[in-house]
Amino acid sequence: MVPFRLLIAALYAVLLVYTLVVIGKDGMGLLPIFFGDIAAVRWPGQFNLDFLCFLVLNATWLTWRHHFTPLGLALGILGFFGGFGVLGIYLIWASVRAKRDPAILLLGPKRAAARRGAA
Repeated sequence: MVPFRLLIAALYAVLLVYTLVVIGKDGMGLLPIFFGDIAAVRWPGQFNLDFLCFLVLNATWLTWRHHFTPLGLALGILGFFGGFGVLGIYLIWASVRAKRDPAILLLGPKRAAARRGAA
């Protein structure tokens, strides 16, 4: 899982630098631009809508992995609004806790254990 973590760290670093440059140029006015591009029904809007779908999936997975507990709901909200900035850090943390077990990483420890017990 070390290469996986290194990939996430590299992607996170690139995204962070890029985001800081964009904020320096355009400020923090993301939402009107984001939804304006979607409303214009052009390629930038298609990309934004695709990304919005990723954000919903990200939030749903984080919430589901934590069994829809209050912590899971909080992570889902953070994941929706924070995108890869939240998911990247979460995946590094979860991959360390999973101890090289992809089932634990993807399903969470409880579901992975239950799946092994059923097999």
